[in-house]
Amino acid sequence: MSFLDRLRATPAIVDYLHWPGDFSLDAYSHVEEVVLASGEALEEVGKCGGGGTFFLCGEGGDERPVLYADSEGGAALLAADLEELVRLLLALPWWHDFVRLTEEESAEAAEACLADEPDLLADRDAAAAAIGLEVPTPAEALARLREAVFGLGPAYVLLNAEEGNAYQPLFRA
Repeated sequence: MSFLDRLRATPAIVDYLHWPGDFSLDAYSHVEEVVLASGEALEEVGKCGGGGTFFLCGEGGDERPVLYADSEGGAALLAADLEELVRLLLALPWWHDFVRLTEEESAEAAEACLADEPDLLADRDAAAAAIGLEVPTPAEALARLREAVFGLGPAYVLLNAEEGNAYQPLFRA
């Protein structure tokens, strides 16, 4: 069974990914047709509440890089594969609030999120246990996210398929 199939078959993780992870496994078309500059394939794998789309890049299964494109023309590679993305969403469901991927941003976003959702960490731990994943610390997850965005990410430039213009980076160094 693929990791994606395991996710879909695990209600606790589906619920957590939907909220607070803002990752719905009900994939549907992105707001516009997009392609990778490299010509590699894109497969829609999920959506967020704001109209953004999560894509698997290239050919293969769940072990492909995961790129996120928002509905406003921004994009970033978030993870080396789908399992890594889920770990990121478990550890840092507030990643949408990041601009520079700093520990200070993460701490501020975590404080705000946990004030609104006091049961979040217990829900996260239950979801992680249900799918059999260890949750990285916020610092570990942030380091992995930085590596994906700034290390692997430059090789994954998303283009508007009609106009050919590149999506803007979601994060700044």
